[in-house]
Amino acid sequence: MGIKKVLSPTLILDRDRLFPSSPLQDSRHQHECVLGVGGNMGDVKRRLHRLYHFFKKDKRVALIETSPVLKNPPFGFLEQDDFYNCVMVLRTSMCAPEFLSYVLRVEKYFGRKRSFANAPRTLDLDILFFNNQKVDTEKLIVPHPHWHERESVVIPLSKLKRYKIKAAV
Repeated sequence: MGIKKVLSPTLILDRDRLFPSSPLQDSRHQHECVLGVGGNMGDVKRRLHRLYHFFKKDKRVALIETSPVLKNPPFGFLEQDDFYNCVMVLRTSMCAPEFLSYVLRVEKYFGRKRSFANAPRTLDLDILFFNNQKVDTEKLIVPHPHWHERESVVIPLSKLKRYKIKAAV
């Protein structure tokens, strides 16, 4: 990608022209959400750039800010390649359940196939926060129940300039 900063033997922070960035200052969309973004199959760095441009073109969302990209080891199923993870702050007019459906379609568009828990994947999108709401349904829990336990989320979140965590831990 660009400028690399080694945080530890297993964690590398990568910066380039799109990660981090703050492409939009304001939006007509009323809901703000934070997505955890990751993948470890194929050319993930290129896919993150494609995702960035996908969101920039899609009128249903407004891309507000991106974090640097963190290269980190997998967890759960360990026999796979390292992951590249970042966070993206978006605004949308979709409600949380509708936004979840949208996110699942985006994953599929980018080649995501679900085989088993913590399996390798082309793209993984997790809704970390949605406004300051708490959602607890069969299909969606917000804030994401394990966000604060994952370096792949905490480190990129800490690098955001405009967005500050408002959700209760």
